[in-house]
Amino acid sequence: MKKLAYILLCLLYCLPVSAQKKSAAVNEKFWWKRNNLRVIQTNLPGYEAATLNPDSLVADLIHFSANTLIINAGGIMAFYPTKLKLQYTNPYMKPNTLRDVISKCHQNGIKVIVRFDFSRVHESIYKVHPDWCYISPKGERIINTNMYAVSINAPYVQQGAFEIIGEVMDMYPIDGIFLNMPGYQVNNAYEGKYLGIDQNEADKKRFFEYSHGLTLPTEENPTDPAYIKYLEFKKYTGDDWSKRLYDLVKAKNKQVAICTYTDNYVDIIRHESQANSGLPYWPYTASDNVNNATHSFPTHIISNASIQQIGFQSRYNAVEPAEVAIRLYENIANGSGLDLSMMGDMRGYEDERNYGVISKIYAFHKKHEAYFGNYASTAKVALISPGLWPGGPPMQEYRGIQLMLKEAHIPFDIILSEQIENQADILKRYGTIILPETTGLTSAAIQALKDALAGGTSLIATNTALSDNPQALLDIFGAKVLTKEYDGSGNYLQPDNASIFKRLKLQRMIMLKFNLAQYDFAGADSHYLPILSKGRPGPPEIIGGHTPTGQYAMATKRTGKGMAVVLPFNIGRMYYQNGYQEHKHIFLDVLEYIYPQATQDIVTNAPEKVELILQRYGKNDAQANGNKNDGLILHLINLTGFSGATYFEPLPVYGITFKIRCDFKPREVVSLATHQPIKFTYQNGAVGFTVKSLADYGAVLINR
Repeated sequence: MKKLAYILLCLLYCLPVSAQKKSAAVNEKFWWKRNNLRVIQTNLPGYEAATLNPDSLVADLIHFSANTLIINAGGIMAFYPTKLKLQYTNPYMKPNTLRDVISKCHQNGIKVIVRFDFSRVHESIYKVHPDWCYISPKGERIINTNMYAVSINAPYVQQGAFEIIGEVMDMYPIDGIFLNMPGYQVNNAYEGKYLGIDQNEADKKRFFEYSHGLTLPTEENPTDPAYIKYLEFKKYTGDDWSKRLYDLVKAKNKQVAICTYTDNYVDIIRHESQANSGLPYWPYTASDNVNNATHSFPTHIISNASIQQIGFQSRYNAVEPAEVAIRLYENIANGSGLDLSMMGDMRGYEDERNYGVISKIYAFHKKHEAYFGNYASTAKVALISPGLWPGGPPMQEYRGIQLMLKEAHIPFDIILSEQIENQADILKRYGTIILPETTGLTSAAIQALKDALAGGTSLIATNTALSDNPQALLDIFGAKVLTKEYDGSGNYLQPDNASIFKRLKLQRMIMLKFNLAQYDFAGADSHYLPILSKGRPGPPEIIGGHTPTGQYAMATKRTGKGMAVVLPFNIGRMYYQNGYQEHKHIFLDVLEYIYPQATQDIVTNAPEKVELILQRYGKNDAQANGNKNDGLILHLINLTGFSGATYFEPLPVYGITFKIRCDFKPREVVSLATHQPIKFTYQNGAVGFTVKSLADYGAVLINR
């Protein structure tokens, strides 16, 4: 898909100017394509329907510079006068409220996306149709007060949901639909309780038909062929439902956008920046989400919501204002619009501390929106992600590598592992691709990596990456697994080559933790980082005895024009958990050894906690024609106020110098906020300038 998009873009550039404008005009009719969303979502508790005032709601949206509203419509309960018996009507609902909200929003140029949630039904419906609802392998239901979780293969979702959406579209001139909590239920998410694979009779029957006779599994066992088939079944049924919805909506009105958390048959992929449930805290959540979705699904618009609530059991307490500011600025810098999700409307809100931040940043986006949302990446490093919602040790390995790159100010794109095979041509453009504990790749994805490697792209694999494909591990890295899982605590690494490990001149032993896989590197060209034995633990009097094991923690293999490096230990997870600089230094030394340009694209004295995001941009205004060659835009986000698990106001930073690789001589360098010129130099293909001061955020335009 991305290859096709690239070809079409190239053809577009070859068209006469008049044809380009015509093409742009065709795209412009789909309002979301402009990618300048400033969303406020009012997640209305049922009782707030009694007091919601359309006039004050719209006045607040205007005050906060929002151009898009997400508001409840139906599913769990109807916030409009439904005629469908399969849908429970909110007893606080006022018949004209939704119509008035939509009408008044449209009068003020504000789009309205209505929210549906088909994950649950009211107990009154459950009592009549228990067969529509989830049932666990133990016969349990997922219940939240008087709402019962449903089965997506039962009639309510397979038929009733389409009736509800059709009814709303027939009654109201909506601009979009948002689907909350789509997909299969295995958890009581609001109580944090796992119950297991849905055993509804509709699921059993459909799975039996799909699998040609298999029994629906009761356990999530990745070694069970029936469970592997079930994962395939879930994707098939999810895509089938999404396509049917897409066809229904677009048949009624092509200009109604579909927005949800999946990628197939949607117009806007929604993601969420939520409060961390554990430590260490992750301050790059919005950058992570938007970068990941944008480069994995480049034909979609991404809208990453800053979730106000601290958690499901703390909905009326918001996260800190400084955290919200970082999220919103990271949205802008990575190419998303602004998106905020809150409980209820903005009047009488229980925690208004964020209002000043929201007002400031939404107004800033509105004022400068011509410079946002029409970007192309400059990055030459790609980081492979384990998922859009990663978790567990693979997430920690991935985030640790991401943290190293962020702090070193190395631009990078994030691509989902499952999308590698769809990005084969794009991968060849990168100087280096990083595979942090990446497994489960298809044969097509492996071939895409091999093709990129042969063409000159280097690869870095960490921990157990590709260990589930012994032939690929041998072909690409010249490595064989001897022991896949081994606790590295107590072992040490020796940085044995000063020409590679330039940042480790004062260290001769590097501590280890977590997994340390044992590999045979006989098929590699070279090996480095000798592993020392665990030695003697105990009091100071007896410690020591760390001797070479004959094993190594790094190997290189050249194929074609590219070099592949494997680091079979948890280098990313160690940095994510503990933050010791030597592990970052090993990784950066390796990256610089195989791809020196990585640390040369942006040379700066900016502190590690100033996040830098560099993009090619095109003016995103009424005359926009898809061009992204108006220049470069450098975003600076100040994270110096982040302190482990707490967010304070950032400290001002002064005198930040830059030397940025630039393939054109700039006409001017200016501050986005003031449009005042910044003195610059241009030598040897690099533009140099100084940002005199940075508060919470800044942006610099480097214009052609």
